[in-house]
Amino acid sequence: MSKFHLNIQELVQGEFTNKKVNIAFVFQVNCPGCFIYGFPTMNDLYSAFNEKIGFIGVATAFEDFDYNNEASLKLLLKEGTLVGETKKYYTAKYGTSKYSEIPDFPVAFDRMTTSEEFIGSNKIELICEAIPNFANFSEIEKEILVTKVKSYYSQIPVLAETFTLNQLQGTPSFIIFEENHDILAVYFGHQSVDALKMKLEEILAIHPSSNN
Repeated sequence: MSKFHLNIQELVQGEFTNKKVNIAFVFQVNCPGCFIYGFPTMNDLYSAFNEKIGFIGVATAFEDFDYNNEASLKLLLKEGTLVGETKKYYTAKYGTSKYSEIPDFPVAFDRMTTSEEFIGSNKIELICEAIPNFANFSEIEKEILVTKVKSYYSQIPVLAETFTLNQLQGTPSFIIFEENHDILAVYFGHQSVDALKMKLEEILAIHPSSNN
């Protein structure tokens, strides 16, 4: 079972409590869909399950670094200030540059690192180890794959660790994981709140101690 790698730079709001069952919401500040669909969904889930489940939002960045940064996240959490394409969308549709559904759950900023630092650590191996049947590869096959992955990431100057290590498709993403960080489910894009609630109820039924 794959592990959820939660590598954050700073916890900007609240305190994350690692419970038997947890959910992470990975988003970008310059991502209108994260605000249209992601935050309302996460806020709804937090209202329903915060006593039973650990919650954390992770602002990440894989593009538009002028907007997707820690400063923009802090303005959002403090004042509801929107930036970039998100601001354009809300200004055009609602006549406002402020977001009214500022989250109550803990929020962190993803750990940003250089490609050199990323490749020089054990993180490339972590990515490869998550590939199905990697353990059954021959030593030569493993070495070839690791070399290819290193070559790929060497071309990307700045990397967000939580986003990259978990090989997420994009934002918004929801990751449900256990206390030991085993991943139970991953969702990308617009998700039905009712479907996520049903999934969480199903998981909580298997982890009765989560209710304590």
